[in-house]
Parts: sequence; C-alpha cells; structure tokens
Amino acid sequence: MSIKSFIKTFYIRTTGYSYTNLGRLFLRLFVGIMLVQFAVRQIATFHAVAPTFPDVIGMGSEASLAVMICIETICSIFIMFGFLTRLMTIPPFVAMIIAEYHLLHGSSPHMLTWQSQGYLPIMFLGIYFFILLVGPGKISVDYFTSLHLIHSDDKSEDEELEEV
Repeated sequence: MSIKSFIKTFYIRTTGYSYTNLGRLFLRLFVGIMLVQFAVRQIATFHAVAPTFPDVIGMGSEASLAVMICIETICSIFIMFGFLTRLMTIPPFVAMIIAEYHLLHGSSPHMLTWQSQGYLPIMFLGIYFFILLVGPGKISVDYFTSLHLIHSDDKSEDEELEEV
C-alpha cells in the first residue's frame, strides 16, 4: 500500500464514518454522571447548603434543594439508560435555566470569570438541548422499546425508524 492510498484511506475512515449512536451514548452517560455527582455532593452537605440555596417559586430553600436533588438523580439515571430521554431532559433543562438566572442575578454577577462555575449551567443547557434534538440513539431503552412496539404492530422498523 502506497503512502498516498494510506492517507486517502485514513482520511476517509476518520471523516466519512460516523459513530453517532456511540457518541449519543457517551454524551448521555457523561451528562448523567456529571449531574449525579452534583446531587451526591448536595446530599452529603444538605444541611450546610440548604440555608443558602435559592428559594425557587416560594417553595423554601430546603424544598427547592430537595427538588433539585431529585431532578439531578432521577432524570440523570433515566437519561443514562436512555429511557424517556427527551422527556427527562426537560426538568434539568429548566433547572439549569433557573440556576443560571440565580448566578447572574446574585450578589456580584460581574465578577464571574471563565474559571467560576457561572458557566456550568450554560454547558449543561447546551448538552440537554442537543440530547433533546437528536434523541437517545440506538443504544438506549427507548430504541429497544420502540422496536418492541413496532414489531407488536407487525410493522417494519425501516419505515418507522428511518432517521434514528
């Protein structure tokens, strides 16, 4: 094999082939693990964090923190497994909008730097929006459930799932 054909083959293989389902799985696992570790940290320091946690919609600080922990754990687990994925991205998406609002309207929003956690909710918003748009992919409970539902109706999966 000549160097020219090697470079051509290498280029085509690295740019032409797509591993979208594996990429979606990785992104779901990544965002799920990242948000679960926030929940674990908040559970471990619940009594220290609760008094300073923002009061959302008049629920009180402790109730707001408990709701956030539930969103972070339950939705993340569902997203990691790819079960009700698009639906489960909505609560954390809304929670990140609220978190970003409180960060920007806090005591000193002009002091946010690239090193501060002020940009973390924006990163999560981008990831959740991407997952909401593209869906869970073929390596998910949603996909296998949809296959089961399609086959139980005696339909072809090629017709029903052409874009997945």
